[in-house]
Amino acid sequence: MAKQHTVRTLFALCLALLMLVALPAKANVEKFGDVHVHYVAFSSTFLTPAIAKAYGIKRSRTSGLVNISVLDAGKQGSPAMAVGIKGEARNLIGNRVDLDFKEIREENAIYYIAPIDYSNEETFRFKIDLTLADGSVKTVEFQQKFYAD
Repeated sequence: MAKQHTVRTLFALCLALLMLVALPAKANVEKFGDVHVHYVAFSSTFLTPAIAKAYGIKRSRTSGLVNISVLDAGKQGSPAMAVGIKGEARNLIGNRVDLDFKEIREENAIYYIAPIDYSNEETFRFKIDLTLADGSVKTVEFQQKFYAD
């Protein structure tokens, strides 16, 4: 059980670090009032083999992950929010990929991750719809270029 807790802690730290360094010139957050949506897309090779195995994530030079977390900034400590989530990605020639998000809960954190396969230097435009507890829908759109490393 201690090993599983360590892997989960490492996973949370990896995702937090990736969110901080993914695009240093731009904060990867979309704010809808007190609802703050943090997002990042990155190569699965940034995850250690142990973390990828623990979460059933395919780790390859042409596989990426989209990570979304939603915080309620209107509450003390900005706690994580559970949301309904669906999304899609389109490359520059219009090919569409439906994103299959998996919810991960760790202590007080909630992450939504979805795998995406890509070719070297392929750019995707992401559209993520989040359904909040009150039934409202918030949409986050961003673009990411992937490299086969």
